[in-house]
Amino acid sequence: MRNPHNDPVAIDNRSPAEAGVQPLNKRSGLLPPQEHSHSSERTCVLTRRKGSRDELIRLALGPDGSVAPDVRARAPGRGAWIGVDRAKLDGSIVNGKLKGALQRAFKTSDVTVPADLGEQTERALRQAALDRLGMEARAGNLINGADKVEIAARSGKVHLLIHAADAGEDGRKRLDQAWRVGGAASRGVIFPEERTILSLALGRENVVHVALIEPAAAARVHCALARWRAFIDPEAGLEGGDPASGTGSAVEVEGTE
Repeated sequence: MRNPHNDPVAIDNRSPAEAGVQPLNKRSGLLPPQEHSHSSERTCVLTRRKGSRDELIRLALGPDGSVAPDVRARAPGRGAWIGVDRAKLDGSIVNGKLKGALQRAFKTSDVTVPADLGEQTERALRQAALDRLGMEARAGNLINGADKVEIAARSGKVHLLIHAADAGEDGRKRLDQAWRVGGAASRGVIFPEERTILSLALGRENVVHVALIEPAAAARVHCALARWRAFIDPEAGLEGGDPASGTGSAVEVEGTE
C-alpha cells in the first residue's frame, strides 16, 4: 500500500543480519555467509599457490617498517602471508630472499626483517595453541584423566584425542584403541610439549591425555596445533583428523584490514 504524501516512511536502521534478512544470490536466492564475507583464501606471490588463512602465517608491517608475526591475523595495517616452516624461514632471512619478497609485496624498500623472526613466529604459534587449549578447558569442552578419556572415547564422545609428548607408549596405545572402538579413524595427536606445559595450559595438575568432547572445539584446537606443528616439524604431520595444515613456500601482500 502506498504512503500518503504527508505520512513519514518508517526507516529501519538495522543491518540485514539484525533484521533477519539474508542477502540474495541471483542463482539460488540465498547467499551463504561465507560467500559474501571477506575471502579467507590467500595467493602466494612467490609460487602463486593458494592457501587459507589457517594454512599460512601473516606477517604485519609496523609503522617503522619492521616486520613481526601476526599469527592471529588481527594486527591493523598491511600484512603479508608466508607458508614456510621454521628452517626455511630462517634460511630466507639469512640469504635475503624474505626481505626482497616483502619489499616487492609492500612496494617499499623500508622493510626491516628481524634476525629472530623465526623464533618469534614459533613462540607466537606455541602461545596461540596453549591459549586455545586454555579457553576450551574453561568452556568445559575437554576432559582429562586416562580413565575418563577412555570411557568417553569408547562411547564415541571424543572428537580429538591429545597425548603429552612424554606420555607412556602403553597409555597412548590403550586410549588410541578406545578411540577407534568409538569410531575414530586415526590415532591421537602428540602434543609438542611434555605434560608440565600441557598442565599449565589447562590450569590442571598432571595432564597427560586430553579429549575434546565438542566438535567445534576439537576443530579449533586441531587447527592451532596443526599450524604450530607444521612450522616446527612439518615432516611429523598431525594425526587426529582434519583440518590439515599446509606449508606453501610463499609471501602474499594484502591491503589494510
